[in-house]
Amino acid sequence: MTTLLTLNVGSSTLKIGVFAMGESERCLLRESLETTELDLVRARLAERGWADRLDAVAHRVVHGATRFTRPELIGDEVLAALKALRPLAPVHLPPEIAAIEWAQRTFPGVSQVACFDTAFHRTMPPVAQRYPLPREFTEAGILRYGFHGLSCEGVLDALRREAGAESASGRVIIAHLGHGASMTAVRNGQSVETTMGFTPTGGLVMSSRSGDLDPGVLLHLIEQRGLTPAEVRELVSRKSGLLGVSGLSADMRDLLRLEGESPDAAFALELFCYQARRFLGSLAAV
Repeated sequence: MTTLLTLNVGSSTLKIGVFAMGESERCLLRESLETTELDLVRARLAERGWADRLDAVAHRVVHGATRFTRPELIGDEVLAALKALRPLAPVHLPPEIAAIEWAQRTFPGVSQVACFDTAFHRTMPPVAQRYPLPREFTEAGILRYGFHGLSCEGVLDALRREAGAESASGRVIIAHLGHGASMTAVRNGQSVETTMGFTPTGGLVMSSRSGDLDPGVLLHLIEQRGLTPAEVRELVSRKSGLLGVSGLSADMRDLLRLEGESPDAAFALELFCYQARRFLGSLAAV
C-alpha cells in the first residue's frame, strides 16, 4: 500500500489530500484550508500519524508550457525548469514552487511529482494553440495553453465509470465552474479546444477575473487611464468578473441569494450565463 499526499496551492487557499493507493484508491483525508501556510499541512499529517509514512507527494502545477506534457518526477532539472517558467504564470507558479521546496525539506527522501494543468491541452491542434501574431512571438512561447487540465482528466475518468468508455470517447464539453471557470471541448478523450489561453485570466467571465477582453481595452487602461502593468494585472485578476460587474461579491452563492433584490447581482448572473451559452456554442462547433 502506497500513501500519497496531494498539494494544490492556490492564491489564497491550500487543498490537501491523503490517499491509500493499492489495488484501489482510498481517500484518507481531504481538506481545504483558507490559508497557504504550509506548516499546517505537516501538523495535520502529524495529528493522524501520517507525517512519517508518506511514499510520495503529488503537486498540482498550473503551467508546464510546451515542455511538460505528462507528470514528472521532480529533481533539480525539473525544478530549475519550473522556475524559468515563472514569467508565464507569475501569480500561480511562485507559491507552487515554494510548496515543492517546502515538501522537499519537510519530507526528505520522499518522491515529489509535478502534475501539470496545461498538459491535457497539448493535444489541441496547432490552429487552436496559435495566436495570430508574427512567428517570432509564437516561437517565444506566446501560445494558447489552456488550464484546468487535471480537472478535465478527472471528469473524463468519472464519465468512463458512470456512462462507459463509449460516452467518454465521444464528443464531450467539460465545464469547470468555480472561482476560476473554463470550458473544454473533448473528442476521443483529447482536448481539441478550451476557453482559457495564454493565462488563466482569459475566456469565460469568472468570480474576480475578467475573462476575454479586447486587447485595446488593456492599452487604453495603460495609455489613457495611466494604470501601471501591475495595476492592470490586479484589475483583471482580482477586481473584475462577477465581483466587478455586481459590485457586491465574487461568490456565485451570494449573487444567487441577492438576485431578486439587486439588479446588479441579477445582471452579473445574466452575463455569466450568456457567456457560458456563447462559449458552449463555439466549442460544439469545433
